[in-house]
Amino acid sequence: MPNDPANPSDLERRPIAARSSGWARFLAARLANSSVTPNQISVLSIAFAALGGMAMVAGGVWWSWIVAALCVQLRLVCNLLDGMVAIEGGKSSPVGALYNEFPDRISDSLLLVPMGYAADCPWLGWLAALLAALTAYVRVFGGALGQNQEFSGIMAKQRRMAALTVGLLAQTVEGFAFDTRCSLLVAAVVIAAGSLVTCISRTRGIARRLAAP
Repeated sequence: MPNDPANPSDLERRPIAARSSGWARFLAARLANSSVTPNQISVLSIAFAALGGMAMVAGGVWWSWIVAALCVQLRLVCNLLDGMVAIEGGKSSPVGALYNEFPDRISDSLLLVPMGYAADCPWLGWLAALLAALTAYVRVFGGALGQNQEFSGIMAKQRRMAALTVGLLAQTVEGFAFDTRCSLLVAAVVIAAGSLVTCISRTRGIARRLAAP
């Protein structure tokens, strides 16, 4: 479902193709008719991220990477459903915007920092987490300047998590066959570099729109 400029709430929503899928609409409808709140779903995303991070740090067996990859995807499912339950399900709350942003930033760090440690390059995980937070800061700052929030970029949240998931699945094979961590290291480099490029492109977009007559 594309964003509707006539609906102010849609201006702050990340465009996600899965939002219009049957399974997402089904789950969102069931949750909207339950006692579960969108804010609880947002907090649940942190729990999945923490579990995924612990699986990466543990990382002693090949299946731990699969568990981590699954947790990454479950985190994204929570990120999808909380907004759908809030808006399409009519269960938004005055503090919903806080729960929409803060758990995302926590979840990013809980996944990206352990990625660095699991790849035997801790500083790279911290850098990836810092740059991921900075992409969100630039987006929200653009909104604070009166612009529509910019969700584009080569390493927006969905792409960061996609790169991490691919890295974890590749690490499953690599770890089983060679007991090395090159796949995770490559994923960490891609996420950090892509996040930096995303920060730059979003900032340039904001500056261009501010300078436009």
